[in-house]
Amino acid sequence: MRLKLKRLGCYLIIIILLPYVITVFLNGSSITSYSHVDSARVKVRSGEQESEMPIEEYCIGILAKVIPASYEKEALKAQAVLVRTEVYRKIKESGKDTVLEEEFWTQKQMEDAWGNKYPKYYRKLEEAWEDTEGMVLLYGENLALTPFFRLSNGCTRDGKEVLGSEDYPYLKIVDCPYDIENEKQIRTVMAEDMDAEITAADTAGYVLSVRVGQENISGEEFRNNYGLASGCFTLQRYNGQIRITTRGEGHGLGMSQYSANQMAKEGGTYDSILQYFFEGTEIKEVAEILLDVE
Repeated sequence: MRLKLKRLGCYLIIIILLPYVITVFLNGSSITSYSHVDSARVKVRSGEQESEMPIEEYCIGILAKVIPASYEKEALKAQAVLVRTEVYRKIKESGKDTVLEEEFWTQKQMEDAWGNKYPKYYRKLEEAWEDTEGMVLLYGENLALTPFFRLSNGCTRDGKEVLGSEDYPYLKIVDCPYDIENEKQIRTVMAEDMDAEITAADTAGYVLSVRVGQENISGEEFRNNYGLASGCFTLQRYNGQIRITTRGEGHGLGMSQYSANQMAKEGGTYDSILQYFFEGTEIKEVAEILLDVE
């Protein structure tokens, strides 16, 4: 009788553990090393309100805000890795109790923006997040700086010229021929006449500084002041006004989302896309570098 009970107990243990054994066999033991990281909760600030939410929900909200959900899956996966990397870089720098302030879309904002496509688009972003679970971009042993923007002027910018530091050798000028063909590549706006001239630009053609009257301001500040599409622009007096012509959309540093999407359409994978824009970096599991964060 005792022998029969012992055998029954063994069978029960096998039945209980079998699914786990099969999972580990198929996916490798590393599956348990980082899955808990993407299910962690983080503190976020939206406006004046501070709350806590799952990091997955927060990051999918960022994805929804920063990249068109209609883009190709591999482009969305590349963007997911960039978003995760930046979030964990902030956590590593400031500790687990840091309050994250990157703007994100709530479910209502997604529904308002996408209408009846909300279920489809949300699932696409969710899959991009899940398919890259735990993956971040590292340069050496450090989390990389992972800027991105919508559309370049034909190439990305050099990190040393933009940031004034040699700490980001993976942020290099890379060609983006797809971007030149985009219908939004060149835009023109008119502004009131002013005493202004561009005083410095970088190798990629993005404005570094502008003299306005007696004051010198950065190209990005001028861009923000006048709501320009891009940091690559020219100034020209025309009929008593200033004609401002921009090329591209955004600051031009890091990954061009439009190029990433075109690369994905031609069969590019998310890791090859990231290697193109961040040469010399590696994709690794976030748990490997966050174990000592307090």
